[in-house]
Amino acid sequence: MIIANEYFNGNVKSLGYANDGKSTLGVMEPGEYEFSTALHETMNVIEGEMTVKLPGSIEWVTYKAGEAYQIEANEKFQVKVVEQTSYLCKYQ
Repeated sequence: MIIANEYFNGNVKSLGYANDGKSTLGVMEPGEYEFSTALHETMNVIEGEMTVKLPGSIEWVTYKAGEAYQIEANEKFQVKVVEQTSYLCKYQ
């Protein structure tokens, strides 16, 4: 089953699906966002880039197309996007 998700007044949209676990494939419009996790996440940047402040960090790190980062379950993290950016998020 495919599930449509929409966050931040439509500025972040994704399609959720189950294929060897749970994943979402989405797009973010330019902006600043704070996300919460329920499960461990691996975020793969497909196009564009994300500047991310991970839990417990004071530094912002930029991840570009082809790069990935991970967030543990039950955490919050911040993301800045300056251009439309697509991603694949895998949950474990």
